[in-house]
Amino acid sequence: MTADRSPSTRAFTRTDDPLADVVRLMARLRHGERGCPWDVEQTFETIAPYTIEEAYEVADAIERGDLNDLKAELGDLLFQVVFHSRMAEEAGAFTLSDVADALVAKMVDRHPHVFDDAPNRTAEEQPLAWEQQKAMERARKAASAGDDSSALDGVALALPALLRAEKLQKRAARVGFDWPDVSQTIEKLNEEIEELMEAHAAATSDPGAVFEEVGDLLFVATNVARKLNIDPEAALRAGNAKFVRRFRRMESMAQASGRAFSSLTLDEQEALWSAVKAEERANLTGRG
Repeated sequence: MTADRSPSTRAFTRTDDPLADVVRLMARLRHGERGCPWDVEQTFETIAPYTIEEAYEVADAIERGDLNDLKAELGDLLFQVVFHSRMAEEAGAFTLSDVADALVAKMVDRHPHVFDDAPNRTAEEQPLAWEQQKAMERARKAASAGDDSSALDGVALALPALLRAEKLQKRAARVGFDWPDVSQTIEKLNEEIEELMEAHAAATSDPGAVFEEVGDLLFVATNVARKLNIDPEAALRAGNAKFVRRFRRMESMAQASGRAFSSLTLDEQEALWSAVKAEERANLTGRG
């Protein structure tokens, strides 16, 4: 399928090299005199939130199985890469070509079983080897900088908290700081629940303790998921989707009875919640 190359009223000449076109497009948007004032005034810091947002929109399109939307969202994410690279080029730091060159070098280095004589790896072995390679790279980087290295180096602060918690736990586990069995992790989860309840009971004397204990509880819950080989982010997204599905069904059931859901008492709402869960179990049994 050929893209529409027709010129706009303020002509931007498109070629048969779309990647080169997007680089030229970004340079035009950032032009001090002929560019877009909003694009010109952006910085790495102001664009970073959009970069994160676009990555999530890519994940959303994948989860919905919408390949047309995925194509569009990947384009938006690519635009973010080009945007950051253009700002770096203007600062004399690096170009998009430098980004691509470093990426190719890194990927070749991390796949010796493909590009070198190293033994082939299974799909299960590759993630561990990948993490080991990254750990060696971090150690070399720290050594060259003369810094003390940590197993937790390189886990970005800007990551969503749930994802960062999982990565921190994986790093700690690689150096032996990990419960050997998931049952012990679940015991720790129960312990954190008890500590939260105690902190809540004494909240008037130490309000900050409740905040801290909630953080500890979420951290350990993430660790339980990791020990069960479950992606906590994916599990929470599925939990969110289930809640939305059930809540909307409750609203529909209330409306069918001639009442607004918000007008129901909490007991009546809870009864609808139980009815929706029972309905789902019946449907599941019927499909079986």
